[in-house]
Amino acid sequence: QVQLVESGGGLVQAGGSLRLSCLASGIIFSSNTMGWYRQAPGKQRGLVARISGGGSANYVDSVKGRFTISRDNAKNTVYLQMNSLKPEDTAVYYCNAHSSWFSPGDYWGQGTQVTVSS
Repeated sequence: QVQLVESGGGLVQAGGSLRLSCLASGIIFSSNTMGWYRQAPGKQRGLVARISGGGSANYVDSVKGRFTISRDNAKNTVYLQMNSLKPEDTAVYYCNAHSSWFSPGDYWGQGTQVTVSS
């Protein structure tokens, strides 16, 4: 059974930082591309960043230079370091175990709320 458990969200002022974590189980973690997604109220869920099993990463343009995705395959955990946060980063953040580099998988965590105040 695939389980993804996100943590690390919270309330932060603009310009601040947060680090999100996602602990995965039920998958061969080191082989999976992992993605971080976010969904703001009234908007569709969208990809923020993804990282391959080997560590190659890419980012949506709006977070480039501010967010860093990383992974620890020994701990089955993927991270999202978020710096220079902006109010528009406010959303529920989810991780996902991709079925391929381009495609999210079927399983999502419960999400973690990130709120950035101005």
